[in-house]
Amino acid sequence: MKLKAKHQRLTLVVGAMIALGGAGALAFSTLGSKATYFYAPSDLVGKAPPTEAIRLGGMVEKGTLKKDGSTVHFIVTDNARTWPVAYTGILPDLFREGQGVIAEGKIDPASGVFTADTILAKHDEKYMPPEVAGALHKVAGKVE
Repeated sequence: MKLKAKHQRLTLVVGAMIALGGAGALAFSTLGSKATYFYAPSDLVGKAPPTEAIRLGGMVEKGTLKKDGSTVHFIVTDNARTWPVAYTGILPDLFREGQGVIAEGKIDPASGVFTADTILAKHDEKYMPPEVAGALHKVAGKVE
C-alpha cells in the first residue's frame, strides 16, 4: 500500500518534530546540570551557601587585594555586601581593584571563603557584564 503525498509529508513533519523535541530535551538536560548561575554578595548573605559551582560577581573592593605566593585574596562587593574570594593562578591583565569581576568557583563551607577556579575581568572602561551592572543598580536602589 502506497501512501499519498499528503500523508508522506505529514509523516515527515511529525518525525522531524519528534527528532527536534528529543534533541532539545537532551540539550536542555545536559546544559541544565552544567550551568553556573550568577550571584551578587547580597544574594548570598544570610542564606545557606550553594554547594554547586556558581558565579560571584561585583566589584573588587579597593584596598583588599593581597597576594600570598601564587594565591590572591580580595573582596567582591555589590556596594551593599561583601564576600571574600581566594584565587590561585594567573589573573587576567585587566584585573585590578575598583573594577568589575566575575569569579567562578565554590564557597568553602568551613571558612565561608569563595574559592575561585576562574576569574573574568571587564575588558574596557565602558563595559561591565550585564549581570554585575544589574545587581549593582538593584542594590544601589535599595540603599538610597
